[in-house]
Amino acid sequence: MTATTLTAPAKINLFLRVTGLRGDGYHDLHTLFHPVSGLCDTLLVEPGPDGDFFLRCPGHPDLEGPGNLVYRAWKAYAEATGLRPGLFVTLTKRIPMGGGLGGGSSNAAAMLRHLHSLAGERALDRDSLIALAAKLGADVPFFLMDGPAEARGIGERLTPAGVDLSGLTLVLACPDLHVDTAWAFRAFDAARSAPGAWESLTTPALDTKNASPVSPLPVANDLESVVFQAHPMLRKIKEKLIGAGASAAAMSGSGASLFGLFRDRNVGMSAAQALEEDGVSVHTQTL
Repeated sequence: MTATTLTAPAKINLFLRVTGLRGDGYHDLHTLFHPVSGLCDTLLVEPGPDGDFFLRCPGHPDLEGPGNLVYRAWKAYAEATGLRPGLFVTLTKRIPMGGGLGGGSSNAAAMLRHLHSLAGERALDRDSLIALAAKLGADVPFFLMDGPAEARGIGERLTPAGVDLSGLTLVLACPDLHVDTAWAFRAFDAARSAPGAWESLTTPALDTKNASPVSPLPVANDLESVVFQAHPMLRKIKEKLIGAGASAAAMSGSGASLFGLFRDRNVGMSAAQALEEDGVSVHTQTL
């Protein structure tokens, strides 16, 4: 096996509804994932001693332990198939951590894809691979797909979505703030503790086959209510995106990143510049 570089893109949630609390402690979700191909982590994978796995993450030594999803993906695939190639992996982080952009999940999926390509007759079938990915994390199965997807359950029930946002400019604001996902869901649960609160939730139908810049999808995120209350600066960033001319804006995942979709690229770039002048890190790309 020769050295190879894997690409692990970010994602945004164009739409996120929390539709129920499960008996296993997870939440039922209805969400629409969209890849952000221009913002990626990379994994340099080189051959190592048989059966051994080594992970380096320059600048982030705290990510080099066995809790990293890249190692957990390698271990889980080995246990499921018996394939245990020796690997040296250098993970270069570009996706902000704790931003609701799925960086860790995407890293895990990139490793699963790589192992799957090496497995030959031991390769898992598609359903088994998705099931293994879901055990690693709710967002991991999405990154095994190649485009937008509507997701239900904890995120593992995926349906490809023919969402066409081509021509829109994405402005992705990544403030220097970490929002803990488990905390966000606990806070949401507490806010919905009144009797019948869960039953009152309704999810609008999404036309994921005909969505386009002319007929946009509803952009919303249920977790904004509790996250914005704890972190008012995030509400202000969303208001700035909308005030600057975004056709739609929302928080991604449990935050802290927020995105705006702009029909006019020049307007979007002006909004990005204004955020950068406020000290907010920004990624922009035309979809």
